[in-house]
Amino acid sequence: MENNNSFPLYFNLTMFMNLGSYRYPAFALCLLLYASIVSANLVIIFVIARQKNLHEPMYIFVMCLSINSFYGSTGFFIRFLRDLVFDTHLISRWACFTQIYVIYTYASYELTILGVMAYDRYVAVCQPLHYHNKMTLKMVSKLIALAWICPVTVFACVYLASRLPLCGNEIPRVFCANWPVVKLSCVSTALNNLMGMLATTSTVFLPFAFVLYTYVRIFLVCRKRSSEFKSKVIQSCLPHIVTFVNYSIVVFCDIALSRINVEELNPFLGVILSLEFVVIPPILNPLVYGLKLPEIRKPILRMLSCCCMFAHTVNIRNKRNTVSPS
Repeated sequence: MENNNSFPLYFNLTMFMNLGSYRYPAFALCLLLYASIVSANLVIIFVIARQKNLHEPMYIFVMCLSINSFYGSTGFFIRFLRDLVFDTHLISRWACFTQIYVIYTYASYELTILGVMAYDRYVAVCQPLHYHNKMTLKMVSKLIALAWICPVTVFACVYLASRLPLCGNEIPRVFCANWPVVKLSCVSTALNNLMGMLATTSTVFLPFAFVLYTYVRIFLVCRKRSSEFKSKVIQSCLPHIVTFVNYSIVVFCDIALSRINVEELNPFLGVILSLEFVVIPPILNPLVYGLKLPEIRKPILRMLSCCCMFAHTVNIRNKRNTVSPS
């Protein structure tokens, strides 16, 4: 019969610092940050879904990025906000593995979607005459399905981790992560390590290598073309490059953080390195695409202008209603 102590019902997230009287301002600040992430990504999703002229491959992929940002940030912040205001940071076993699955699939989807977007830019720049023949609605649907199916290896990693007998329940993070749980194992983790390498290769290294390959091909094409052509290519590809570089940096930091002894780090630095993985991309992506691409920026500005006019009209009516008749 299995020892229940080897399968703890709760995990303890040990990286939370004692904020004392600052916990409520910290909660308000993080809640505002989460609301900003949700609002920014929902605006991108709404604008692209509503504007028929944005029903093009590139903008559909941008919408997928925003959906994924909403998914990942919600999987993190709902629990994180609760932990900020409580003294204990215990999370149930099922909730911990659910959070691992959500956060890791979010991370995997992000890179596979960026890989699909790189292919779209490659076809647009290197094969412009065949773009509309290749990037049909059917092809876009297949690419999106591929981007969402590739990270299935994450489920296997989480399942294998959930079956391990553990010799502890302390996770040195502010959210549940797979590798810190695996390191608590009382038995060999060779199968977990193998599956982890497979998942990392399929969802990190392959998309990363593919994006680099597409931009090498784009660079070789641009080298022989006019300055005007290069300028158009830079304008078209820059948001994707910024998003890809930013995400590559935060993924590298997260992988490095999982392989070192976090307890030896400055606690504040450890928390920052943990948070950037699930905070920076969801807030940066809508800003990059919403501000840089005029096709998205103009509808957003029109929508904000209409909202301001509506609010101003309602305010005037309320003032008139509160004025007593002479």
